[in-house]
Amino acid sequence: MKNGSRLAALGGVVVAGALALSACGSDNNSGTSASEAPTGNIDCAKGTVNAAGSSAQKNAVEEWTKLFAAKCAGANLNYNPAGSGAGIQSFNSGQVSFAGSDSALKPEEAAAAAKRCGAPAWNLPMVVGPIAVVYNVDGADSLKLSPETIAGIFAGKIKNWDDPAITKENAGVKLSGAIKTIYRADEAGTTENFTKYLKTTAPGVWTWEPAKKWPNGVGQGATKSDGVSAQVKSTKGSISYVEMSYATNNSLKTADVKNGAGEYTKLSPETASKAIAGAQVVGTGNDVALKIDYATKESGAYPIVLVTYEIPCSKGLPADQSKFVKSFLTYTSSADGQKILTNLGYAPLPDSVLTKVQTSVKALS
Repeated sequence: MKNGSRLAALGGVVVAGALALSACGSDNNSGTSASEAPTGNIDCAKGTVNAAGSSAQKNAVEEWTKLFAAKCAGANLNYNPAGSGAGIQSFNSGQVSFAGSDSALKPEEAAAAAKRCGAPAWNLPMVVGPIAVVYNVDGADSLKLSPETIAGIFAGKIKNWDDPAITKENAGVKLSGAIKTIYRADEAGTTENFTKYLKTTAPGVWTWEPAKKWPNGVGQGATKSDGVSAQVKSTKGSISYVEMSYATNNSLKTADVKNGAGEYTKLSPETASKAIAGAQVVGTGNDVALKIDYATKESGAYPIVLVTYEIPCSKGLPADQSKFVKSFLTYTSSADGQKILTNLGYAPLPDSVLTKVQTSVKALS
């Protein structure tokens, strides 16, 4: 732990600098209102804590950090949105106090985390991040896509916008030109969740295994969610996948996606929450790892969703870091913390999941 604390101290400058840069370049223009500050009882912690991970939850964490600091004077969280893989590596090497990840820890990652903490680390869902299928096609203000069509596009089998597979689903919409697919070039939990969706719902078309790294060479890569959003916005005929918050903040068009009930469902916080409500808890004890049903037949459910987790040590952090992490996660899992998510392009956790997370946060020590 001593080595981890030293690394965290050394890494703090890098993390703080990265946060400053990402905040300057962020598309999140929502202002912090004094009325949005936490109103419940919080055992406030002071000091500075470093965290890193998922860029999908960056806008949520930045807003939480501002509001938490408004309630708890002297509390400062530096969050580096370096990506889920990098965040877990930083956490397991002791450089940060907790990680953000778009997928639960894999067995080897969990073993490394337990070694670092001296106790298990827990997967705590905190943000529902719907994955938007975003596109930039003139004349197509709306677009309906089935899982098989989406898989065909990203597999490189459907190459033009007027392909019969697309026009059949979009009668009356004038589509033409070559399709330009854009994918995340860096390792990302968003990619892992998107490829899990493709493999689950269109296995006959999508033959690659789910992975954080984009598995084929179809299209053009762009780094991080900001990069993907900017690339789609500037490229006519493009299509990609990105978290709803980035689609909203960049005014990107989003496709209606066919779910397991046969409905083409519009993307919204409400339709995304319906998909998560049916997720299965596969973690044990206070670990709340979820298995998402991408083929959900729940009426009105938008099927391409991810949950971003906060991953803390269940115990074993230095006392000051432990108190800060528990205090911060108590806020983010509270009604006050969850209610800000909708305006940022996310969806709040359904009550069925949130109550489990709140119980786990209380058990952190």
